Amino acid sequence: MTVLLVSFFITGCGAQQVIVNSQFPQPVVDPLPLTVGVHFSDEFKSHTFVDDPESKTERSWIVETGLAQVNLWQTVLGSLFEGIVYLDAPPSPEAPASQVDGVITPVIADLQYAIPTQTNTSIYEIWLRYDINLSTAQGESVAQWSMTGYGKTPEAFMLGAQDAVEAAAIVALRDAGANFIVNFGQQPEVKGFLEQHVKAVHSESTRDEN
Repeated sequence: MTVLLVSFFITGCGAQQVIVNSQFPQPVVDPLPLTVGVHFSDEFKSHTFVDDPESKTERSWIVETGLAQVNLWQTVLGSLFEGIVYLDAPPSPEAPASQVDGVITPVIADLQYAIPTQTNTSIYEIWLRYDINLSTAQGESVAQWSMTGYGKTPEAFMLGAQDAVEAAAIVALRDAGANFIVNFGQQPEVKGFLEQHVKAVHSESTRDEN
């Protein structure tokens, strides 16, 4: 299966087009006492998956996930941290992010799908893989790791192929968000970063009280 990640356009007729648009429930977590910068690249915000099958008898797929991606990460990160600052550009030593403890940049590394005509089952499936970068306010990388999300939807419960693919994508996004919340603090470099910054926040609060 050929997988292409493109910004938006495909020519050709008869393509199956899916626009994934969903709001996500607020996770129930105790927010960390930190303010974090978040950078969504233009590619991330307009992310579109395009698959042109080799067989002329199969239809192309266009799956637009950019809006849903942004909604998911705004919800997840807004719940996990006390403060969020959205950045127009990634930080650098020449242009550091101000008033943040660190910066998180999610990148969509891969998206794949499987439909009943490919697998001879009645299941629609979506796989997502992200590369996550946590950096300092000056842009120095603190931690990098990959994480996944997976969603599937039985064909029998859906009205059509496009609805099934969209539903599977939403499940995959929710799975990715849950994985991030559970595993964020388990990354060794992230643990050290949190211990350092949360301790500094507590020390500052203690001084203010005295």
